[in-house]
Amino acid sequence: MPQLRKDSVTGRWVIISTDRSRRPSSFESVPKPGPARLCPFCPGHEDNTPPEILAYRKSDTEPNKPGWSLRVFPNKYPALVVEGELIREPHGLYDMMQGVGAHEVIVETPDHACDMAQMNENTIRDVLWVYRERMMDLERDRRLKYILIFKNHGAAAGASLEHAHSQLIATPIIPKKVLEEIDGSRKYFEFKERCVFCDIVRQELIDKERIVNDYDSFIAIEPFASRFPFETWILPKTHQSSYLEMSESDFTVLAHAFKDILLRLKIALNDAPFNYVLHTRPVSKDHHEYYHWHFEIMPKLTKVAGFEWGSGFYINPTSPEEAAAYLRSIDINAQVQPEITVTVKEEN
Repeated sequence: MPQLRKDSVTGRWVIISTDRSRRPSSFESVPKPGPARLCPFCPGHEDNTPPEILAYRKSDTEPNKPGWSLRVFPNKYPALVVEGELIREPHGLYDMMQGVGAHEVIVETPDHACDMAQMNENTIRDVLWVYRERMMDLERDRRLKYILIFKNHGAAAGASLEHAHSQLIATPIIPKKVLEEIDGSRKYFEFKERCVFCDIVRQELIDKERIVNDYDSFIAIEPFASRFPFETWILPKTHQSSYLEMSESDFTVLAHAFKDILLRLKIALNDAPFNYVLHTRPVSKDHHEYYHWHFEIMPKLTKVAGFEWGSGFYINPTSPEEAAAYLRSIDINAQVQPEITVTVKEEN
């Protein structure tokens, strides 16, 4: 029988309806496109991107030339731009402001064929560390209120280029989804005097059935009110409101967690497209008592349709308990993995 489950942070309800779909092994990804004839993110094509803001490269190489292991540069087609004044103005009953912010691309590897699940942990650590570097730099800009890190993997997840990369967008307002989490966290703290995310971590460590893996200082779970099949969160086990509060050693553990989770998802879901986002506290440094940073990884396995758009409910055809058990069963060291052949049924 379907279940209605309430998200403890935002108060959002989701429908877990396993009768409407398949078991965890029944998802099949869309075939990946072939190699690009001219990839602007590959070494030797640096002149096809804006000048780099930051790069990890060999000491004897020049900026905007080959020899790098990771590059950061402004998005060529930015959603927001750094230049300009943050001017707010009315338009009748409507409100507007200038599109001031920042939009950057992080090219994670010079290897066109390597995705994050295939990278070694040191490379992943560099990616996670450069997020920190760029966030710390952009927080100095008083016009900015929030910095969102996100990754689109696969065309169905919004990636226009196959080469492994993630993005950063800094905005002059706090995004609505983050505000919902902050508001829910604040209300929970006012009532119970505890962080709701810390309570989630404690509950999952007790229940164990939604834990994918425990990495000492981090935990990976399928959230109780998962919106999507195989939605996975990675959270610090101790209270941290900001991604910037991590120690250097934490980044090594987090890289191991990312490698493990992305590889499990890649094997289990036949390299399905996915998005991930980093939710951390706003630039203002408020909300430190009750907000708790975390990554949300969301495979693109089902389509959001009329009911979801009209109601705000999500219908998830795979229970988080079943998804977690399936991911735990994956042997990431196996030479040959079981094939996934059953396709997803389209919902009306």
